[in-house]
Amino acid sequence: MKTMLMRASMLAVIFAGAGLLNAQDTTTSMRDYLAPEKSARNIFEDPKGASPEFDGVKVSIGGDFALQFQAIDHETPTDLGNYTTITTSTGPGPVTNTAVTRPNALVVMGNDFNLPTANLDVNAYLAKGVKMHLRTYLSARHHNEAWVKGGYIQVDDLDFISEGFASNIMKYARVKVGMDEINYGDAHFRRTDNAEAINNPFVGNYIMDSFTTEAFGEVYGFYNNFTAMLGVSNGKLNQTPVKGTNYNSPSVYAKVAWDKQISEDLRVRLSGSFIQTNGLSSGGNLFSGDRAGSRYYYVLLTQADAMGTANYATGRFNPGFKKVKAVQVNPFIKYNGLEFFGLYEYVSGNKAAGLTERATDGDYTQLGAELLYRFGNKEQFYLGGRYNTVSGQDDEVSNERKIERFNVGGGWFMTKNVLAKVEYVSQNYNNDPVWGATSALRGGKFNGIMFEATIGF
Repeated sequence: MKTMLMRASMLAVIFAGAGLLNAQDTTTSMRDYLAPEKSARNIFEDPKGASPEFDGVKVSIGGDFALQFQAIDHETPTDLGNYTTITTSTGPGPVTNTAVTRPNALVVMGNDFNLPTANLDVNAYLAKGVKMHLRTYLSARHHNEAWVKGGYIQVDDLDFISEGFASNIMKYARVKVGMDEINYGDAHFRRTDNAEAINNPFVGNYIMDSFTTEAFGEVYGFYNNFTAMLGVSNGKLNQTPVKGTNYNSPSVYAKVAWDKQISEDLRVRLSGSFIQTNGLSSGGNLFSGDRAGSRYYYVLLTQADAMGTANYATGRFNPGFKKVKAVQVNPFIKYNGLEFFGLYEYVSGNKAAGLTERATDGDYTQLGAELLYRFGNKEQFYLGGRYNTVSGQDDEVSNERKIERFNVGGGWFMTKNVLAKVEYVSQNYNNDPVWGATSALRGGKFNGIMFEATIGF
Protein backbone atom coordinates (compact mmCIF):
# COMPACT_ATOMS: atom_id res chain seq x y z
CA MET A 1 0.00 0.00 0.00
CA LYS A 2 2.75 2.47 0.97
CA THR A 3 4.75 1.64 -2.16
CA MET A 4 1.70 2.22 -4.36
CA LEU A 5 0.97 5.59 -2.75
CA MET A 6 4.60 6.69 -3.09
CA ARG A 7 4.57 5.79 -6.77
CA ALA A 8 1.29 7.65 -7.24
CA SER A 9 2.68 10.77 -5.59
CA MET A 10 5.73 10.70 -7.85
CA LEU A 11 3.45 10.40 -10.89
CA ALA A 12 1.45 13.40 -9.71
CA VAL A 13 4.66 15.40 -9.37
CA ILE A 14 5.86 14.36 -12.82
CA PHE A 15 2.55 15.41 -14.35
CA ALA A 16 2.98 18.93 -12.93
CA GLY A 17 4.50 21.64 -15.12
CA ALA A 18 5.73 25.18 -14.50
CA GLY A 19 3.99 28.09 -12.61
CA LEU A 20 4.53 31.03 -10.29
CA LEU A 21 5.02 31.50 -6.56
CA ASN A 22 7.69 33.89 -5.24
CA ALA A 23 8.49 34.21 -1.56
CA GLN A 24 7.04 37.40 -0.08
CA ASP A 25 7.80 39.83 -2.91
CA THR A 26 5.40 42.77 -2.58
CA THR A 27 6.81 44.92 -5.39
CA THR A 28 4.53 46.12 -8.16
CA SER A 29 6.48 45.03 -11.20
CA MET A 30 4.55 44.64 -14.44
CA ARG A 31 4.22 40.90 -13.98
CA ASP A 32 3.13 41.18 -10.34
CA TYR A 33 0.68 43.92 -11.22
CA LEU A 34 -0.94 41.78 -13.90
CA ALA A 35 -1.21 38.70 -11.71
CA PRO A 36 -0.90 39.73 -8.04
CA GLU A 37 -3.00 36.82 -6.86
CA LYS A 38 -0.06 34.51 -7.60
CA SER A 39 2.91 36.79 -7.03
CA ALA A 40 3.74 35.71 -3.48
CA ARG A 41 2.82 33.59 -0.52
CA ASN A 42 0.75 35.31 2.12
CA ILE A 43 -0.36 38.22 -0.05
CA PHE A 44 -3.93 39.16 0.81
CA GLU A 45 -5.26 42.35 -0.81
CA ASP A 46 -3.08 43.61 -3.67
CA PRO A 47 -0.36 45.85 -2.24
CA LYS A 48 -0.95 49.53 -2.91
CA GLY A 49 2.11 50.93 -4.65
CA ALA A 50 3.17 53.09 -7.54
CA SER A 51 1.48 51.90 -10.73
CA PRO A 52 3.70 50.81 -13.61
CA GLU A 53 3.98 53.33 -16.43
CA PHE A 54 1.66 52.75 -19.37
CA ASP A 55 2.94 52.59 -22.94
CA GLY A 56 0.15 50.59 -24.56
CA VAL A 57 -2.14 47.72 -23.68
CA LYS A 58 -0.31 44.67 -22.39
CA VAL A 59 -1.88 41.23 -22.06
CA SER A 60 -0.57 38.38 -19.92
CA ILE A 61 -1.81 34.79 -20.16
CA GLY A 62 -1.54 32.53 -17.13
CA GLY A 63 -3.00 29.32 -15.86
CA ASP A 64 -3.17 26.63 -13.20
CA PHE A 65 -3.23 22.86 -13.14
CA ALA A 66 -3.94 20.50 -10.24
CA LEU A 67 -4.06 16.74 -9.91
CA GLN A 68 -4.76 14.60 -6.84
CA PHE A 69 -4.28 10.97 -5.90
CA GLN A 70 -6.94 10.06 -3.34
CA ALA A 71 -6.76 7.19 -0.86
CA ILE A 72 -9.67 7.87 1.51
CA ASP A 73 -11.96 5.46 3.33
CA HIS A 74 -15.37 6.31 4.81
CA GLU A 75 -17.86 4.69 7.16
CA THR A 76 -21.12 5.37 8.95
CA PRO A 77 -22.96 3.61 11.80
CA THR A 78 -26.34 4.64 10.39
CA ASP A 79 -28.82 2.22 8.83
CA LEU A 80 -29.08 3.72 5.35
CA GLY A 81 -32.39 2.05 4.52
CA ASN A 82 -33.20 0.72 1.04
CA TYR A 83 -33.09 2.09 -2.47
CA THR A 84 -34.90 1.12 -5.63
CA THR A 85 -33.58 0.94 -9.18
CA ILE A 86 -35.72 0.75 -12.32
CA THR A 87 -34.54 -1.39 -15.23
CA THR A 88 -36.17 -0.86 -18.62
CA SER A 89 -36.21 -3.77 -21.08
CA THR A 90 -34.63 -3.14 -24.48
CA GLY A 91 -35.34 -6.44 -26.21
CA PRO A 92 -38.10 -7.36 -28.63
CA GLY A 93 -41.67 -7.18 -27.48
CA PRO A 94 -43.37 -4.61 -25.26
CA VAL A 95 -41.25 -2.31 -23.10
CA THR A 96 -41.32 -3.27 -19.43
CA ASN A 97 -39.97 -1.61 -16.32
CA THR A 98 -38.67 -3.77 -13.49
CA ALA A 99 -38.19 -2.32 -10.00
CA VAL A 100 -35.53 -3.87 -7.77
CA THR A 101 -35.14 -2.84 -4.12
CA ARG A 102 -31.80 -3.34 -2.36
CA PRO A 103 -30.26 -2.35 0.98
CA ASN A 104 -28.54 1.01 0.62
CA ALA A 105 -24.80 1.23 1.35
CA LEU A 106 -21.89 3.63 1.01
CA VAL A 107 -20.14 3.67 -2.34
CA VAL A 108 -16.99 1.56 -2.32
CA MET A 109 -13.95 3.85 -2.34
CA GLY A 110 -10.70 2.92 -4.07
CA ASN A 111 -7.26 4.49 -4.37
CA ASP A 112 -6.85 6.39 -7.62
CA PHE A 113 -6.50 9.75 -9.38
CA ASN A 114 -9.23 12.36 -9.47
CA LEU A 115 -10.20 14.29 -12.58
CA PRO A 116 -7.47 16.91 -13.17
CA THR A 117 -8.59 20.53 -12.92
CA ALA A 118 -7.30 23.49 -14.95
CA ASN A 119 -7.73 27.29 -15.07
CA LEU A 120 -6.96 29.85 -17.74
CA ASP A 121 -6.22 33.45 -16.68
CA VAL A 122 -6.22 36.51 -18.93
CA ASN A 123 -4.80 39.70 -17.39
CA ALA A 124 -4.67 43.02 -19.22
CA TYR A 125 -3.05 46.35 -18.34
CA LEU A 126 -5.45 48.84 -19.93
CA ALA A 127 -4.19 52.22 -18.69
CA LYS A 128 -1.91 53.48 -15.96
CA GLY A 129 -3.21 51.89 -12.77
CA VAL A 130 -6.08 50.09 -14.55
CA LYS A 131 -5.98 46.32 -14.87
CA MET A 132 -8.44 43.61 -15.86
CA HIS A 133 -8.49 40.00 -14.70
CA LEU A 134 -10.55 37.15 -16.18
CA ARG A 135 -10.52 33.52 -15.05
CA THR A 136 -11.95 30.56 -16.96
CA TYR A 137 -12.28 27.08 -15.50
CA LEU A 138 -11.12 24.74 -18.27
CA SER A 139 -11.96 21.62 -16.27
CA ALA A 140 -13.64 21.31 -12.88
CA ARG A 141 -15.21 18.62 -10.72
CA HIS A 142 -18.67 20.11 -11.22
CA HIS A 143 -18.26 21.04 -14.89
CA ASN A 144 -16.03 19.09 -17.23
CA GLU A 145 -16.50 21.71 -19.93
CA ALA A 146 -14.86 25.15 -19.96
CA TRP A 147 -16.81 28.02 -18.38
CA VAL A 148 -16.04 31.49 -17.07
CA LYS A 149 -15.62 31.86 -13.32
CA GLY A 150 -15.59 35.68 -13.41
CA GLY A 151 -13.46 38.76 -13.68
CA TYR A 152 -12.99 42.36 -12.55
CA ILE A 153 -11.44 45.73 -13.32
CA GLN A 154 -9.23 47.36 -10.69
CA VAL A 155 -8.53 51.10 -10.76
CA ASP A 156 -5.59 52.52 -8.78
CA ASP A 157 -5.05 55.73 -10.79
CA LEU A 158 -7.29 58.15 -12.67
CA ASP A 159 -4.66 59.34 -15.15
CA PHE A 160 -6.87 58.05 -17.98
CA ILE A 161 -9.14 61.03 -17.22
CA SER A 162 -6.22 63.47 -17.16
CA GLU A 163 -2.68 63.13 -15.90
CA GLY A 164 -2.55 63.47 -12.13
CA PHE A 165 -6.34 63.63 -11.77
CA ALA A 166 -7.29 63.17 -8.07
CA SER A 167 -3.79 61.87 -7.44
CA ASN A 168 -3.85 62.97 -3.80
CA ILE A 169 -6.93 60.75 -3.30
CA MET A 170 -5.87 57.81 -5.47
CA LYS A 171 -2.58 57.63 -3.61
CA TYR A 172 -4.62 56.01 -0.84
CA ALA A 173 -7.69 54.73 -2.71
CA ARG A 174 -8.75 51.91 -5.02
CA VAL A 175 -11.96 50.99 -6.85
CA LYS A 176 -12.69 47.43 -7.91
CA VAL A 177 -15.78 46.31 -9.85
CA GLY A 178 -16.71 43.08 -11.57
CA MET A 179 -18.49 39.76 -11.48
CA ASP A 180 -16.09 37.71 -9.38
CA GLU A 181 -15.31 36.62 -5.83
CA ILE A 182 -16.08 39.23 -3.20
CA ASN A 183 -13.52 40.22 -0.56
CA TYR A 184 -15.16 38.79 2.56
CA GLY A 185 -12.68 37.36 5.08
CA ASP A 186 -9.06 36.37 4.55
CA ALA A 187 -9.58 32.62 4.11
CA HIS A 188 -10.49 33.05 0.43
CA PHE A 189 -6.94 34.26 -0.28
CA ARG A 190 -5.55 30.91 0.97
CA ARG A 191 -8.20 28.63 -0.53
CA THR A 192 -8.02 26.42 -3.59
CA ASP A 193 -9.86 28.03 -6.51
CA ASN A 194 -10.51 25.03 -8.74
CA ALA A 195 -6.97 24.46 -10.11
CA GLU A 196 -5.29 27.38 -8.33
CA ALA A 197 -4.07 25.38 -5.35
CA ILE A 198 -0.59 26.82 -4.96
CA ASN A 199 -1.57 29.26 -2.18
CA ASN A 200 -3.34 26.57 -0.13
CA PRO A 201 -0.88 24.64 2.08
CA PHE A 202 -3.43 21.81 2.37
CA VAL A 203 -5.57 19.98 -0.17
CA GLY A 204 -9.09 20.95 0.92
CA ASN A 205 -10.71 24.27 1.81
CA TYR A 206 -12.48 25.00 5.10
CA ILE A 207 -15.64 23.04 5.96
CA MET A 208 -17.81 26.17 5.61
CA ASP A 209 -16.15 27.56 2.49
CA SER A 210 -17.01 31.28 2.47
CA PHE A 211 -16.65 32.02 -1.23
CA THR A 212 -19.12 33.38 -3.75
CA THR A 213 -18.95 35.04 -7.15
CA GLU A 214 -21.38 37.93 -7.57
CA ALA A 215 -21.71 41.26 -9.34
CA PHE A 216 -19.96 43.67 -6.98
CA GLY A 217 -18.32 47.03 -6.40
CA GLU A 218 -15.64 47.68 -3.75
CA VAL A 219 -13.96 50.87 -2.55
CA TYR A 220 -10.64 50.61 -0.68
CA GLY A 221 -8.63 52.94 1.48
CA PHE A 222 -4.94 52.35 2.34
CA TYR A 223 -3.09 54.28 5.02
CA ASN A 224 0.16 53.23 6.62
CA ASN A 225 -0.47 49.62 7.69
CA PHE A 226 -4.27 49.81 7.57
CA THR A 227 -6.64 48.70 4.82
CA ALA A 228 -10.37 49.43 4.85
CA MET A 229 -12.93 48.21 2.31
CA LEU A 230 -16.64 48.76 1.73
CA GLY A 231 -18.46 46.66 -0.84
CA VAL A 232 -21.90 45.98 -2.26
CA SER A 233 -23.10 43.10 -4.43
CA ASN A 234 -26.44 42.09 -5.91
CA GLY A 235 -26.34 38.81 -3.96
CA LYS A 236 -26.91 36.65 -7.06
CA LEU A 237 -24.82 33.75 -8.26
CA ASN A 238 -26.68 33.48 -11.56
CA GLN A 239 -27.43 36.82 -13.16
CA THR A 240 -30.76 37.87 -14.65
CA PRO A 241 -32.74 41.13 -14.76
CA VAL A 242 -36.05 39.23 -14.53
CA LYS A 243 -37.56 39.79 -11.11
CA GLY A 244 -40.63 37.55 -11.34
CA THR A 245 -41.83 36.58 -7.87
CA ASN A 246 -38.32 36.52 -6.43
CA TYR A 247 -37.28 38.40 -3.31
CA ASN A 248 -34.00 40.01 -4.41
CA SER A 249 -32.03 42.55 -2.43
CA PRO A 250 -28.41 43.81 -2.44
CA SER A 251 -25.76 42.55 -0.03
CA VAL A 252 -23.35 44.84 1.81
CA TYR A 253 -19.98 43.88 3.29
CA ALA A 254 -16.90 45.51 4.79
CA LYS A 255 -13.40 44.71 5.98
CA VAL A 256 -10.73 46.36 8.12
CA ALA A 257 -7.18 44.97 8.28
CA TRP A 258 -3.92 45.91 9.97
CA ASP A 259 -0.79 44.36 8.47
CA LYS A 260 2.76 45.23 9.53
CA GLN A 261 6.24 43.85 9.09
CA ILE A 262 7.23 44.62 12.66
CA SER A 263 10.80 43.46 12.21
CA GLU A 264 12.81 41.53 9.65
CA ASP A 265 11.69 38.31 11.33
CA LEU A 266 8.12 39.14 12.40
CA ARG A 267 4.99 40.02 10.43
CA VAL A 268 1.55 40.40 12.04
CA ARG A 269 -1.84 40.85 10.36
CA LEU A 270 -5.31 41.05 11.88
CA SER A 271 -8.47 41.48 9.84
CA GLY A 272 -12.18 41.59 10.53
CA SER A 273 -14.96 41.24 7.95
CA PHE A 274 -18.73 41.60 8.05
CA ILE A 275 -21.40 40.77 5.48
CA GLN A 276 -25.18 41.14 5.46
CA THR A 277 -27.26 39.59 2.70
CA ASN A 278 -30.84 40.77 2.50
CA GLY A 279 -32.74 38.70 -0.07
CA LEU A 280 -34.54 35.39 0.23
CA SER A 281 -33.99 34.56 -3.45
CA SER A 282 -30.58 36.20 -3.55
CA GLY A 283 -28.01 36.35 -0.78
CA GLY A 284 -27.89 32.67 0.15
CA ASN A 285 -24.69 31.85 -1.72
CA LEU A 286 -21.97 32.70 0.80
CA PHE A 287 -21.20 29.04 1.58
CA SER A 288 -22.37 27.48 -1.69
CA GLY A 289 -20.93 29.87 -4.26
CA ASP A 290 -18.05 27.64 -5.35
CA ARG A 291 -19.47 25.69 -8.27
CA ALA A 292 -16.11 24.14 -9.19
CA GLY A 293 -16.29 21.48 -6.46
CA SER A 294 -14.60 20.30 -3.28
CA ARG A 295 -11.45 18.20 -3.07
CA TYR A 296 -12.59 15.16 -1.07
CA TYR A 297 -14.36 13.33 -3.87
CA TYR A 298 -17.43 11.13 -3.19
CA VAL A 299 -16.94 10.86 0.59
CA LEU A 300 -20.04 9.63 2.46
CA LEU A 301 -22.08 9.20 -0.69
CA THR A 302 -24.34 6.14 -0.92
CA GLN A 303 -25.39 3.83 -3.72
CA ALA A 304 -28.68 5.76 -3.85
CA ASP A 305 -27.00 9.15 -4.31
CA ALA A 306 -26.55 10.72 -7.71
CA MET A 307 -22.89 10.45 -8.70
CA GLY A 308 -20.63 12.51 -10.91
CA THR A 309 -21.14 16.26 -11.03
CA ALA A 310 -24.40 16.17 -9.05
CA ASN A 311 -22.56 15.80 -5.73
CA TYR A 312 -19.67 18.23 -6.10
CA ALA A 313 -19.45 19.60 -2.52
CA THR A 314 -18.77 16.44 -0.50
CA GLY A 315 -16.93 17.14 2.75
CA ARG A 316 -18.26 20.69 3.01
CA PHE A 317 -21.17 22.09 4.97
CA ASN A 318 -23.56 24.82 3.85
CA PRO A 319 -25.94 26.05 6.59
CA GLY A 320 -28.38 27.07 3.84
CA PHE A 321 -29.35 30.36 5.44
CA LYS A 322 -31.01 33.26 3.64
CA LYS A 323 -30.78 36.89 4.80
CA VAL A 324 -27.40 36.10 6.33
CA LYS A 325 -25.32 38.10 8.80
CA ALA A 326 -21.75 36.84 9.12
CA VAL A 327 -18.53 37.94 10.77
CA GLN A 328 -15.05 36.54 10.09
CA VAL A 329 -11.91 37.40 12.08
CA ASN A 330 -8.48 36.28 10.83
CA PRO A 331 -5.15 36.62 12.67
CA PHE A 332 -1.96 35.91 10.73
CA ILE A 333 1.51 35.75 12.30
CA LYS A 334 4.77 34.84 10.62
CA TYR A 335 7.97 34.65 12.65
CA ASN A 336 10.88 33.46 10.55
CA GLY A 337 9.70 30.08 9.22
CA LEU A 338 6.86 29.65 11.74
CA GLU A 339 3.45 30.68 10.37
CA PHE A 340 0.01 30.82 11.99
CA PHE A 341 -3.33 31.56 10.33
CA GLY A 342 -6.55 31.59 12.31
CA LEU A 343 -10.25 31.79 11.52
CA TYR A 344 -13.23 32.66 13.69
CA GLU A 345 -16.57 32.91 11.90
CA TYR A 346 -20.07 33.40 13.19
CA VAL A 347 -23.04 33.27 10.83
CA SER A 348 -26.76 33.65 11.53
CA GLY A 349 -29.74 33.59 9.23
CA ASN A 350 -33.06 32.02 8.39
CA LYS A 351 -33.44 28.57 6.87
CA ALA A 352 -36.20 29.82 4.61
CA ALA A 353 -38.01 27.50 2.21
CA GLY A 354 -38.59 29.54 -0.91
CA LEU A 355 -40.09 32.84 0.22
CA THR A 356 -41.38 31.40 3.52
CA GLU A 357 -39.17 32.08 6.53
CA ARG A 358 -38.96 29.83 9.58
CA ALA A 359 -40.27 31.09 12.89
CA THR A 360 -36.76 31.50 14.35
CA ASP A 361 -33.26 32.06 13.02
CA GLY A 362 -30.33 29.70 13.39
CA ASP A 363 -26.60 30.23 13.78
CA TYR A 364 -23.30 28.43 13.22
CA THR A 365 -19.77 29.00 14.47
CA GLN A 366 -16.66 27.96 12.57
CA LEU A 367 -13.18 27.79 14.07
CA GLY A 368 -9.98 27.12 12.20
CA ALA A 369 -6.27 27.17 12.99
CA GLU A 370 -3.28 26.46 10.76
CA LEU A 371 0.27 26.13 12.05
CA LEU A 372 3.06 25.72 9.51
CA TYR A 373 6.82 25.59 9.64
CA ARG A 374 8.55 26.58 6.41
CA PHE A 375 12.20 25.64 6.02
CA GLY A 376 14.96 25.37 3.46
CA ASN A 377 17.14 28.16 2.09
CA LYS A 378 14.13 29.53 0.15
CA GLU A 379 11.46 28.14 2.49
CA GLN A 380 10.70 25.65 -0.25
CA PHE A 381 9.60 22.96 2.25
CA TYR A 382 6.88 23.09 4.89
CA LEU A 383 5.20 20.88 7.47
CA GLY A 384 2.04 21.70 9.37
CA GLY A 385 -1.44 20.98 10.56
CA ARG A 386 -4.93 22.47 10.41
CA TYR A 387 -7.83 22.03 12.84
CA ASN A 388 -11.33 23.03 11.71
CA THR A 389 -14.69 22.71 13.46
CA VAL A 390 -18.26 23.78 12.69
CA SER A 391 -21.15 23.66 15.17
CA GLY A 392 -24.59 25.20 15.40
CA GLN A 393 -28.33 24.89 14.83
CA ASP A 394 -30.65 25.44 11.87
CA ASP A 395 -33.06 27.27 14.20
CA GLU A 396 -33.80 27.56 17.90
CA VAL A 397 -35.68 24.24 18.12
CA SER A 398 -33.33 22.10 16.01
CA ASN A 399 -30.66 19.82 17.41
CA GLU A 400 -27.02 20.81 17.15
CA ARG A 401 -24.84 19.75 14.24
CA LYS A 402 -21.11 19.26 14.80
CA ILE A 403 -18.34 18.60 12.28
CA GLU A 404 -14.67 18.24 13.10
CA ARG A 405 -11.73 17.97 10.69
CA PHE A 406 -8.01 17.52 11.23
CA ASN A 407 -5.31 17.77 8.56
CA VAL A 408 -1.59 17.15 8.88
CA GLY A 409 0.87 17.21 6.03
CA GLY A 410 3.55 19.03 4.15
CA GLY A 411 4.72 20.31 0.81
CA TRP A 412 7.69 20.93 -1.45
CA PHE A 413 8.01 23.86 -3.84
CA MET A 414 10.05 22.08 -6.48
CA THR A 415 10.35 25.44 -8.23
CA LYS A 416 8.57 28.73 -7.57
CA ASN A 417 5.95 27.38 -9.98
CA VAL A 418 5.50 23.78 -8.89
CA LEU A 419 4.16 22.52 -5.56
CA ALA A 420 3.73 18.91 -4.44
CA LYS A 421 1.67 18.27 -1.28
CA VAL A 422 0.73 15.30 0.86
CA GLU A 423 -1.76 15.27 3.74
CA TYR A 424 -3.65 13.01 6.08
CA VAL A 425 -7.25 14.11 6.62
CA SER A 426 -9.83 12.95 9.17
CA GLN A 427 -13.38 14.33 9.37
CA ASN A 428 -16.22 13.33 11.74
CA TYR A 429 -19.92 14.22 12.04
CA ASN A 430 -21.88 13.96 15.30
CA ASN A 431 -24.30 11.06 15.60
CA ASP A 432 -27.61 12.90 15.80
CA PRO A 433 -30.94 12.48 13.93
CA VAL A 434 -30.66 16.13 12.83
CA TRP A 435 -28.70 14.90 9.81
CA GLY A 436 -31.58 12.66 8.76
CA ALA A 437 -32.76 9.25 9.92
CA THR A 438 -30.98 7.39 7.10
CA SER A 439 -28.29 9.94 6.23
CA ALA A 440 -24.71 8.71 5.89
CA LEU A 441 -23.60 11.95 7.58
CA ARG A 442 -25.21 10.86 10.86
CA GLY A 443 -22.14 9.68 12.78
CA GLY A 444 -20.25 9.38 9.52
CA LYS A 445 -16.54 9.86 9.12
CA PHE A 446 -13.84 9.67 6.49
CA ASN A 447 -10.07 9.60 6.68
CA GLY A 448 -7.07 8.86 4.52
CA ILE A 449 -4.25 10.27 2.47
CA MET A 450 -4.32 12.83 -0.33
CA PHE A 451 -1.47 13.71 -2.69
CA GLU A 452 -1.70 16.82 -4.85
CA ALA A 453 0.57 18.33 -7.47
CA THR A 454 -0.21 21.84 -8.67
CA ILE A 455 1.35 24.46 -10.93
CA GLY A 456 0.57 28.12 -11.57
CA PHE A 457 1.98 30.70 -13.93
